[in-house]
Amino acid sequence: MARSVEDVRNWMNMFRWIVKLIRDEYGVDEKLLVRTAALETDCGLAIDQVEEVLEMISQSFVIRFPDGTLDEIVRLEELCMLASWIKGYYKRPEFISAGFESRCRQMNQITA
Repeated sequence: MARSVEDVRNWMNMFRWIVKLIRDEYGVDEKLLVRTAALETDCGLAIDQVEEVLEMISQSFVIRFPDGTLDEIVRLEELCMLASWIKGYYKRPEFISAGFESRCRQMNQITA
């Protein structure tokens, strides 16, 4: 189900939106949801829950994550930067591979 993204206009808003999503959907304490938190180990999300988060972001922001996204991101900050780049709110994250970048560009209208 898509969530309101009306107030999201940059990567900082995106980060806050994702924090609220994880807090509300999975009951994760906001104190754990820091930029460097690993999605699975620090946030306590199971792999299927991380996949659900990707799907909720996809639906809400009308973006698509290619297969292999979870091989490219580990931390909450990386998820935020990737989603922000695909949506056009942030520059290309340095941590993603060239092949993954190409797949993202093929699936989305990325201008940055």
